[in-house]
Amino acid sequence: MSNDRYPRIRASEITPEEVWLSRRDWMKTAGIAMASGALGGLPALGLAASPPALAALAAKRSAQYVVMDPSTPEKDATTYNNYYEFGMDKADPSNYAHTLKTSPWTVKIEGEVVAPKTFDIDALRKLAPLEERVYRMRCVEGWSMVIPWVGYSLSELLKQVQPTGNAKYVQFVSDVQPNNMPGLGARSIDWPYVEGLRLDEAMHPLTMLTMGMYGKVLPNQNGAPVRLVVPWKYGFKSAKSIVAIRFVEKQPASSWMKSIPSEYGFYSNVNPEVSHPRWSQATERRIGEDGLFAPKRKTLMFNGYGNEVASLYQGMDLRKNF
Repeated sequence: MSNDRYPRIRASEITPEEVWLSRRDWMKTAGIAMASGALGGLPALGLAASPPALAALAAKRSAQYVVMDPSTPEKDATTYNNYYEFGMDKADPSNYAHTLKTSPWTVKIEGEVVAPKTFDIDALRKLAPLEERVYRMRCVEGWSMVIPWVGYSLSELLKQVQPTGNAKYVQFVSDVQPNNMPGLGARSIDWPYVEGLRLDEAMHPLTMLTMGMYGKVLPNQNGAPVRLVVPWKYGFKSAKSIVAIRFVEKQPASSWMKSIPSEYGFYSNVNPEVSHPRWSQATERRIGEDGLFAPKRKTLMFNGYGNEVASLYQGMDLRKNF
Protein backbone atom coordinates (compact mmCIF):
# COMPACT_ATOMS: atom_id res chain seq x y z
CA MET A 1 0.00 0.00 0.00
CA SER A 2 1.33 3.42 -0.88
CA ASN A 3 3.11 5.39 1.81
CA ASP A 4 1.86 8.58 0.14
CA ARG A 5 -1.68 7.65 0.99
CA TYR A 6 -0.93 6.72 4.59
CA PRO A 7 2.10 8.72 5.76
CA ARG A 8 3.99 7.19 8.62
CA ILE A 9 3.72 8.72 12.03
CA ARG A 10 6.60 10.70 13.48
CA ALA A 11 7.71 10.05 17.03
CA SER A 12 6.86 13.65 17.90
CA GLU A 13 3.22 13.07 16.94
CA ILE A 14 2.61 10.35 19.56
CA THR A 15 1.36 11.78 22.85
CA PRO A 16 3.53 10.99 25.91
CA GLU A 17 2.05 8.95 28.75
CA GLU A 18 1.86 11.89 31.18
CA VAL A 19 -0.08 14.01 28.71
CA TRP A 20 -2.53 11.17 27.98
CA LEU A 21 -3.21 10.60 31.66
CA SER A 22 -3.45 14.25 32.64
CA ARG A 23 -5.71 15.00 29.68
CA ARG A 24 -8.06 12.19 30.70
CA ASP A 25 -8.18 13.25 34.35
CA TRP A 26 -8.69 16.91 33.41
CA MET A 27 -11.57 16.09 31.07
CA LYS A 28 -13.27 13.93 33.69
CA THR A 29 -12.94 16.66 36.31
CA ALA A 30 -14.08 19.44 34.05
CA GLY A 31 -16.99 17.40 32.71
CA ILE A 32 -16.33 18.42 29.14
CA ALA A 33 -18.74 17.02 26.58
CA MET A 34 -16.58 15.99 23.64
CA ALA A 35 -18.26 17.07 20.44
CA SER A 36 -18.08 14.88 17.37
CA GLY A 37 -14.89 15.48 15.43
CA ALA A 38 -13.21 17.37 18.27
CA LEU A 39 -10.70 14.62 19.04
CA GLY A 40 -7.78 14.40 16.67
CA GLY A 41 -9.64 16.03 13.80
CA LEU A 42 -11.88 12.99 13.29
CA PRO A 43 -14.83 13.33 10.92
CA ALA A 44 -18.26 13.93 12.38
CA LEU A 45 -19.63 10.41 12.56
CA GLY A 46 -21.55 11.21 15.72
CA LEU A 47 -20.95 9.85 19.20
CA ALA A 48 -22.97 6.92 20.46
CA ALA A 49 -25.60 8.21 22.86
CA SER A 50 -25.21 5.06 24.94
CA PRO A 51 -23.44 1.82 24.08
CA PRO A 52 -25.70 -1.13 23.27
CA ALA A 53 -26.05 -3.82 25.91
CA LEU A 54 -23.51 -6.58 25.33
CA ALA A 55 -24.57 -10.21 25.27
CA ALA A 56 -23.33 -12.47 28.03
CA LEU A 57 -20.58 -14.90 27.09
CA ALA A 58 -20.56 -17.73 29.60
CA ALA A 59 -17.19 -19.20 30.47
CA LYS A 60 -15.68 -21.28 33.24
CA ARG A 61 -13.11 -19.44 35.38
CA SER A 62 -9.66 -20.85 34.68
CA ALA A 63 -8.00 -22.54 37.61
CA GLN A 64 -4.53 -21.96 36.16
CA TYR A 65 -4.49 -18.54 34.50
CA VAL A 66 -5.79 -16.09 37.09
CA VAL A 67 -3.77 -13.38 38.80
CA MET A 68 -4.87 -12.39 42.28
CA ASP A 69 -4.74 -8.61 41.70
CA PRO A 70 -8.15 -6.86 41.72
CA SER A 71 -9.59 -6.52 38.23
CA THR A 72 -9.59 -3.08 36.64
CA PRO A 73 -13.09 -1.52 36.69
CA GLU A 74 -14.88 -2.48 33.49
CA LYS A 75 -15.63 1.17 32.71
CA ASP A 76 -11.93 2.01 32.71
CA ALA A 77 -10.98 -1.02 30.63
CA THR A 78 -13.56 -0.12 27.98
CA THR A 79 -13.00 3.63 27.78
CA TYR A 80 -9.19 3.92 27.93
CA ASN A 81 -7.94 2.09 24.87
CA ASN A 82 -5.57 1.96 21.94
CA TYR A 83 -7.39 1.18 18.70
CA TYR A 84 -5.85 3.53 16.16
CA GLU A 85 -8.35 2.73 13.41
CA PHE A 86 -10.70 4.92 15.48
CA GLY A 87 -8.24 7.65 16.48
CA MET A 88 -5.08 8.32 18.44
CA ASP A 89 -6.63 9.54 21.69
CA LYS A 90 -7.45 7.02 24.43
CA ALA A 91 -11.10 8.09 24.41
CA ASP A 92 -11.51 7.79 20.63
CA PRO A 93 -12.27 4.04 20.47
CA SER A 94 -15.12 4.21 22.98
CA ASN A 95 -16.47 7.34 21.27
CA TYR A 96 -16.28 6.15 17.66
CA ALA A 97 -16.12 2.34 17.53
CA HIS A 98 -19.91 1.98 17.63
CA THR A 99 -19.66 2.31 13.83
CA LEU A 100 -17.67 -0.95 13.53
CA LYS A 101 -19.65 -3.63 11.71
CA THR A 102 -19.09 -6.96 13.45
CA SER A 103 -21.72 -9.17 11.79
CA PRO A 104 -21.35 -11.20 9.66
CA TRP A 105 -17.74 -11.99 10.56
CA THR A 106 -15.32 -14.63 9.34
CA VAL A 107 -11.66 -15.42 10.04
CA LYS A 108 -9.54 -17.15 7.40
CA ILE A 109 -6.72 -19.47 8.48
CA GLU A 110 -4.33 -19.86 5.55
CA GLY A 111 -0.74 -19.99 4.33
CA GLU A 112 1.63 -22.83 5.19
CA VAL A 113 -1.08 -25.24 6.31
CA VAL A 114 -2.39 -28.59 5.12
CA ALA A 115 -6.07 -27.73 5.60
CA PRO A 116 -6.88 -24.00 5.31
CA LYS A 117 -10.22 -23.13 6.85
CA THR A 118 -12.61 -20.25 7.36
CA PHE A 119 -14.57 -19.88 10.59
CA ASP A 120 -17.45 -17.58 11.40
CA ILE A 121 -17.63 -16.04 14.84
CA ASP A 122 -20.22 -18.55 16.10
CA ALA A 123 -17.97 -21.43 15.08
CA LEU A 124 -15.00 -19.82 16.82
CA ARG A 125 -16.95 -19.49 20.06
CA LYS A 126 -17.82 -23.20 19.93
CA LEU A 127 -14.44 -24.52 18.79
CA ALA A 128 -13.14 -25.05 22.33
CA PRO A 129 -14.49 -24.56 25.86
CA LEU A 130 -14.46 -20.87 26.73
CA GLU A 131 -12.41 -19.85 29.76
CA GLU A 132 -12.27 -16.67 31.76
CA ARG A 133 -8.63 -15.84 32.39
CA VAL A 134 -7.55 -12.88 34.49
CA TYR A 135 -4.38 -11.49 32.97
CA ARG A 136 -2.01 -8.70 33.95
CA MET A 137 -1.81 -6.30 30.98
CA ARG A 138 0.93 -3.68 30.62
CA CYS A 139 0.92 -1.28 27.69
CA VAL A 140 4.11 0.12 26.17
CA GLU A 141 3.28 3.67 27.28
CA GLY A 142 3.54 2.68 30.95
CA TRP A 143 -0.04 2.02 32.04
CA SER A 144 -1.44 -1.33 33.08
CA MET A 145 -4.72 -3.09 33.81
CA VAL A 146 -5.95 -6.43 35.12
CA ILE A 147 -8.63 -7.81 32.80
CA PRO A 148 -10.82 -10.93 32.86
CA TRP A 149 -10.71 -12.10 29.24
CA VAL A 150 -12.97 -14.77 27.76
CA GLY A 151 -11.65 -17.15 25.12
CA TYR A 152 -9.24 -20.07 24.85
CA SER A 153 -5.65 -20.81 23.88
CA LEU A 154 -4.98 -19.77 20.29
CA SER A 155 -3.35 -23.16 19.76
CA GLU A 156 -6.83 -24.73 19.86
CA LEU A 157 -7.61 -22.93 16.60
CA LEU A 158 -4.22 -23.18 14.94
CA LYS A 159 -3.92 -26.94 15.28
CA GLN A 160 -7.18 -27.30 13.31
CA VAL A 161 -5.38 -26.44 10.06
CA GLN A 162 -2.25 -28.62 10.46
CA PRO A 163 0.75 -26.29 9.95
CA THR A 164 3.34 -27.58 7.48
CA GLY A 165 7.04 -27.93 8.21
CA ASN A 166 7.58 -24.56 6.52
CA ALA A 167 5.44 -22.71 9.06
CA LYS A 168 7.77 -20.73 11.33
CA TYR A 169 5.68 -17.66 12.12
CA VAL A 170 2.04 -16.62 12.42
CA GLN A 171 0.73 -13.36 10.99
CA PHE A 172 -2.49 -11.65 12.11
CA VAL A 173 -4.44 -9.23 9.92
CA SER A 174 -7.06 -6.83 11.28
CA ASP A 175 -10.13 -5.67 9.41
CA VAL A 176 -10.31 -2.44 7.41
CA GLN A 177 -13.67 -0.70 7.13
CA PRO A 178 -13.07 2.66 5.41
CA ASN A 179 -16.61 3.90 5.97
CA ASN A 180 -16.65 2.92 9.64
CA MET A 181 -13.12 3.63 10.91
CA PRO A 182 -12.37 7.35 11.06
CA GLY A 183 -8.76 6.79 12.12
CA LEU A 184 -7.79 5.22 8.80
CA GLY A 185 -7.18 8.64 7.30
CA ALA A 186 -4.84 9.73 10.10
CA ARG A 187 -1.05 9.86 9.99
CA SER A 188 -0.43 6.49 11.54
CA ILE A 189 0.42 3.26 9.74
CA ASP A 190 -0.16 1.36 6.51
CA TRP A 191 -3.52 -0.35 6.82
CA PRO A 192 -4.59 -3.02 7.45
CA TYR A 193 -2.93 -3.43 10.84
CA VAL A 194 -0.68 -6.50 10.78
CA GLU A 195 0.98 -8.29 13.70
CA GLY A 196 3.17 -11.38 14.00
CA LEU A 197 4.41 -14.00 16.43
CA ARG A 198 6.92 -16.80 16.22
CA LEU A 199 5.13 -20.13 15.93
CA ASP A 200 6.06 -21.28 19.44
CA GLU A 201 4.84 -17.95 20.87
CA ALA A 202 1.53 -18.32 19.04
CA MET A 203 1.15 -21.92 20.21
CA HIS A 204 1.97 -21.14 23.84
CA PRO A 205 -1.04 -21.88 26.09
CA LEU A 206 -1.03 -18.34 27.53
CA THR A 207 -1.65 -16.83 24.08
CA MET A 208 -5.41 -16.33 23.77
CA LEU A 209 -7.90 -16.11 20.97
CA THR A 210 -10.24 -13.75 22.78
CA MET A 211 -13.93 -13.12 22.14
CA GLY A 212 -15.06 -11.53 25.38
CA MET A 213 -14.22 -9.73 28.60
CA TYR A 214 -16.00 -9.25 31.94
CA GLY A 215 -18.34 -12.13 31.11
CA LYS A 216 -19.67 -10.52 27.93
CA VAL A 217 -18.81 -10.39 24.26
CA LEU A 218 -16.04 -7.98 23.36
CA PRO A 219 -17.04 -4.32 23.05
CA ASN A 220 -16.21 -2.84 19.66
CA GLN A 221 -13.57 -0.56 21.16
CA ASN A 222 -11.71 -3.54 22.63
CA GLY A 223 -11.38 -5.38 19.34
CA ALA A 224 -14.72 -7.07 18.66
CA PRO A 225 -15.60 -9.66 17.73
CA VAL A 226 -12.27 -11.52 18.04
CA ARG A 227 -8.78 -10.40 19.02
CA LEU A 228 -5.36 -11.59 20.12
CA VAL A 229 -4.20 -11.38 23.76
CA VAL A 230 -0.56 -12.15 24.57
CA PRO A 231 -0.13 -11.19 28.24
CA TRP A 232 3.67 -10.95 28.23
CA LYS A 233 3.57 -8.71 25.15
CA TYR A 234 0.40 -6.70 25.72
CA GLY A 235 0.46 -3.29 24.07
CA PHE A 236 3.00 -4.53 21.55
CA LYS A 237 1.10 -7.52 20.15
CA SER A 238 -2.63 -6.81 20.37
CA ALA A 239 -4.22 -7.46 16.98
CA LYS A 240 -7.91 -6.53 17.14
CA SER A 241 -10.90 -7.37 14.93
CA ILE A 242 -8.96 -10.18 13.25
CA VAL A 243 -10.04 -11.32 9.78
CA ALA A 244 -7.07 -13.46 8.71
CA ILE A 245 -4.40 -15.61 10.38
CA ARG A 246 -1.54 -16.77 8.14
CA PHE A 247 1.22 -19.29 8.72
CA VAL A 248 4.37 -18.05 7.01
CA GLU A 249 7.96 -19.20 6.61
CA LYS A 250 9.73 -15.86 6.93
CA GLN A 251 9.48 -13.45 9.85
CA PRO A 252 6.64 -11.02 9.08
CA ALA A 253 7.10 -7.31 9.76
CA SER A 254 4.41 -5.89 12.01
CA SER A 255 2.77 -2.58 11.18
CA TRP A 256 4.71 -0.74 13.89
CA MET A 257 7.99 -2.33 12.79
CA LYS A 258 7.39 -0.87 9.35
CA SER A 259 6.29 2.49 10.67
CA ILE A 260 8.90 3.07 13.42
CA PRO A 261 11.56 0.34 13.11
CA SER A 262 13.90 2.00 15.62
CA GLU A 263 11.27 1.66 18.36
CA TYR A 264 9.40 -1.58 17.67
CA GLY A 265 11.17 -4.89 17.10
CA PHE A 266 9.61 -8.23 16.27
CA TYR A 267 9.77 -9.70 19.77
CA SER A 268 8.57 -6.70 21.80
CA ASN A 269 8.46 -8.33 25.21
CA VAL A 270 7.52 -6.48 28.38
CA ASN A 271 11.05 -6.02 29.73
CA PRO A 272 11.84 -3.54 32.54
CA GLU A 273 15.51 -3.67 31.58
CA VAL A 274 14.94 -2.38 28.04
CA SER A 275 13.45 1.09 27.67
CA HIS A 276 11.33 2.15 24.76
CA PRO A 277 12.99 5.28 23.27
CA ARG A 278 10.18 7.44 24.64
CA TRP A 279 9.03 5.48 27.70
CA SER A 280 10.69 3.52 30.43
CA GLN A 281 9.50 -0.04 30.93
CA ALA A 282 10.84 -0.08 34.50
CA THR A 283 7.61 1.11 36.10
CA GLU A 284 3.91 1.31 35.34
CA ARG A 285 0.77 3.03 36.56
CA ARG A 286 -2.28 0.84 37.17
CA ILE A 287 -5.41 2.33 35.61
CA GLY A 288 -8.24 2.70 38.11
CA GLU A 289 -5.94 3.41 41.06
CA ASP A 290 -6.32 7.18 41.64
CA GLY A 291 -5.36 8.18 38.11
CA LEU A 292 -2.31 10.38 37.61
CA PHE A 293 -1.51 10.42 41.33
CA ALA A 294 -1.37 6.64 41.81
CA PRO A 295 2.06 5.40 42.88
CA LYS A 296 3.94 3.66 40.12
CA ARG A 297 4.57 -0.06 40.32
CA LYS A 298 7.74 -1.84 39.32
CA THR A 299 7.22 -3.65 36.05
CA LEU A 300 7.81 -7.39 36.19
CA MET A 301 9.93 -9.19 33.61
CA PHE A 302 7.67 -10.66 30.92
CA ASN A 303 4.85 -8.88 32.79
CA GLY A 304 5.14 -11.46 35.56
CA TYR A 305 4.85 -14.48 33.25
CA GLY A 306 8.55 -15.30 33.21
CA ASN A 307 8.15 -18.77 34.73
CA GLU A 308 5.94 -19.71 31.80
CA VAL A 309 7.62 -17.98 28.85
CA ALA A 310 11.28 -17.19 29.62
CA SER A 311 12.37 -20.48 28.07
CA LEU A 312 11.07 -19.26 24.68
CA TYR A 313 13.94 -16.77 24.58
CA GLN A 314 16.75 -18.84 26.06
CA GLY A 315 20.10 -17.76 24.64
CA MET A 316 18.68 -14.62 23.01
CA ASP A 317 19.92 -11.10 23.70
CA LEU A 318 16.65 -9.36 24.52
CA ARG A 319 18.23 -5.93 24.21
CA LYS A 320 19.10 -6.71 20.63
CA ASN A 321 16.00 -8.80 19.95
CA PHE A 322 13.52 -6.28 21.33
